[in-house]
Amino acid sequence: MTDAAISVRDLRVSFSGKEVVHGLSFDIPRGGTLALVGESGSGKSVTSLAIMGLLPQGIGRATGEILFGGRNLLGLSERDMCRIRGGEISMIFQEPMTSLNPVQRVGDQLAEVIRLHRGLSGAELEEAVLEMMRKVRIPAPEKRLRQYPHTFSGGMRQRIMIAMALACSPSLIIADEPTTALDVTVQAQTLQLLKDLQQETGAAVLFITHDMGVVAEVADEVLVMRHGKVIEHGAVHDVFSNPRDPYTADLIRAAPTLAGARPEARPAPEPLPGGALPAAAEACGAGATVLEVRDLKVRFPVHGGLLGRVQGNVHAVEKVSLSIARGETLGLVGESGSGKSTIGKAIIDLAPRQGGEIRVAGQRIDYRDKASLAAMRRKVQMIFQDPYGSLDARQSVGSAILEPMLVHGLAKGAEAQERMAWLMEKVGLDPARAGSLPHEFSGGQRQRICIARALAMEPELIIADEAVSALDVSIKGQIIDLMIGLQEELGVSYLFVSHDMSAVERICDRVAVMYFGEIVEIGPTPEVIRQPGHPYTRRLLSAIPITHPDQRGSRRPILTEDKPSSPIKPVGFQSPPAQWGRLGSDHFVRCEA
Repeated sequence: MTDAAISVRDLRVSFSGKEVVHGLSFDIPRGGTLALVGESGSGKSVTSLAIMGLLPQGIGRATGEILFGGRNLLGLSERDMCRIRGGEISMIFQEPMTSLNPVQRVGDQLAEVIRLHRGLSGAELEEAVLEMMRKVRIPAPEKRLRQYPHTFSGGMRQRIMIAMALACSPSLIIADEPTTALDVTVQAQTLQLLKDLQQETGAAVLFITHDMGVVAEVADEVLVMRHGKVIEHGAVHDVFSNPRDPYTADLIRAAPTLAGARPEARPAPEPLPGGALPAAAEACGAGATVLEVRDLKVRFPVHGGLLGRVQGNVHAVEKVSLSIARGETLGLVGESGSGKSTIGKAIIDLAPRQGGEIRVAGQRIDYRDKASLAAMRRKVQMIFQDPYGSLDARQSVGSAILEPMLVHGLAKGAEAQERMAWLMEKVGLDPARAGSLPHEFSGGQRQRICIARALAMEPELIIADEAVSALDVSIKGQIIDLMIGLQEELGVSYLFVSHDMSAVERICDRVAVMYFGEIVEIGPTPEVIRQPGHPYTRRLLSAIPITHPDQRGSRRPILTEDKPSSPIKPVGFQSPPAQWGRLGSDHFVRCEA
């Protein structure tokens, strides 16, 4: 293809002699977008590393041709590749926090790229940095360029990574899962930003993902990989309309079921007497109440000035009340920073509480009493988003499942061993692998191990904190099916914390929508999703990716908030009492002032 920005011919990648990419070929025209799709281990990220010349020396080897600018990149020296990386070919990585230097200001990191490849310095360099920050819509760039990455949200950090990738007007951008861990609204904004900047610069894009909803949004062509081989390759409309391979069809079916949905707003809610949320909105289900949270408050001080005095507080959770019945799943949804994960952490004493009361199985938790805490920890367990980070890398998985039972005296000896094997079978793992270490398992298998460890305590409530957000779509479906099956068999309740509305629709009986530390809508999941009452709920739903490229022109514009809010309040601030209205028998919405 003569107008191709890059042409890959018969690319083969091997590690220590074992081939992991088998004869890959594709072209990306200038201004075009190719989506490289596949699950973890398919070889898609390895392909990007081969193009960038970043395969580990002495271990990784690439053969074939990668034709870029009339040269075969596989034949260039490291010195020549250094000139191309960042200048002519740029890469946006999946996790911006680990890609940015935490001890270097974001402006300095962006300046380093521009100085190296464009040779600017002084006032010219600073103006170029500010121009790029404005281009990716960083608010108040003059102030923020002197701040550190940890002061930016996940979406803003990803914008900095995009600015670094585009700073030198590259001919090719490789975007490796750039939106996987982002909220739906931030993901939608990031995808739109990439499309706008691509139109301005005419760059070609290699978009690596496992999410077919994202592919439907951005791609011109799709190349599906599995086990290092090409399964399907064609125009995006053809692949979505007539997938030739069953694996491609499975990936398309695994895309969010809510994508492209058009939720309609209901009429104004009927004001409730006194404006207070009734107890009926806080617990639904035939069983006894497992969890009761009343007026929970979590605040974090903000220090400033020369003496570091407290100048305000982050109102992470503000007077939140909710309940969960036995065998029920309540979903907590919202963007990063909404306070949903903080609620789960406050319940199990991983975040400080400044007020409120928490009861588990009818017993009030006294967090200053060790016996009360121990009883709570037997009844409440938590599954975290990153299964690898929550497992000890040096502890066998069998030992990780056994440990809670032994510490709390639930079982010992042969009985504990039998229960550990039973739990591994229950979550779909082979008990013969109990002696293996976490790194020997896939991401989905590690999450199954974490579920087995949580079940070892025979809990009444499991808090699942973004437990499926980082998993491939098919693995995500398997884990959700597993959680539903275990709930039906064991009667366990879930507090399901997520920003993935499609997962919430599938697993949750009710859903509570959080916005800057407060619940703004709560009710049965079908009602909240199909007929949302609060503007923020409608904004969340409007950002869900489409399911077919034909919907690109017909989908509604992503709603934006009229008055951006902030969780940081001055010292002594007290939020006004919430005013609630009713939309249905169990569907309630917070009324705006």
